[in-house]
Amino acid sequence: MEELRKGFHQDLAGAREELARLAALVAELVPRATAVLLDGDLEGAEYLIRGDSEVDERCVELEEHCLRILALQTPVATELRQVVALLKMIAEVERSADLAASICKVARRIYGHPLDPKLRGLIGRMGEQAQQLWVAAIDAFVENDESKAAAVVDMDAYLDALQKQFIQAIFETQSHSSVDLQVAMQLAYVARFYERIGDHAVNIAERVRFVVTGWVPDHRKPERPGVDVTGGFEIPTPGDLPEDS
Repeated sequence: MEELRKGFHQDLAGAREELARLAALVAELVPRATAVLLDGDLEGAEYLIRGDSEVDERCVELEEHCLRILALQTPVATELRQVVALLKMIAEVERSADLAASICKVARRIYGHPLDPKLRGLIGRMGEQAQQLWVAAIDAFVENDESKAAAVVDMDAYLDALQKQFIQAIFETQSHSSVDLQVAMQLAYVARFYERIGDHAVNIAERVRFVVTGWVPDHRKPERPGVDVTGGFEIPTPGDLPEDS
């Protein structure tokens, strides 16, 4: 029995280490995708888009590893919470990597169209804040720190505010005819991508709190005030967008 428990803890530790590596990869992908968009780097865009399949494969392998733990080790109580939380976190990592690739796809679609300096500045700030959210979520996960996990939600509020500024700036530049309508639409998608990347980091932080304390977020509550920032302009979810996969 002691050997079985030792094997379980080793398997669990291995799964946690792999998730931390994958999450760190997302934290690296966000600024790289941002640079691709700002620089119009087609070669870099192609490289990151192609690399997304490797992240998907690693996520599938990690998910299978966690399912084997559930099937063979039958964890209970806190141990069960850890494995279940890991399975949920894998999906957050995989989706965020997809969104980074989607930013690169937008870079290809708007290639050759110059960006207004204000829009460029806000894109850079959204990218920086999204990366900081992921770094904070990773720290909370690695350290099992509830306080750090709780702070991620407040950090996400700042990213939401940046998204609001960005959407408003798009409307302003488009009304002055300094940005093509189709480019404006693609940039609106980008704002949504960054916002969703931040949300995935928040979800990981919430899973950390769940593991540490058993706390379960109430997702039946209405969205935070200020999230609907488009003045009636509906931004599709990433899954609704062309070539977003």
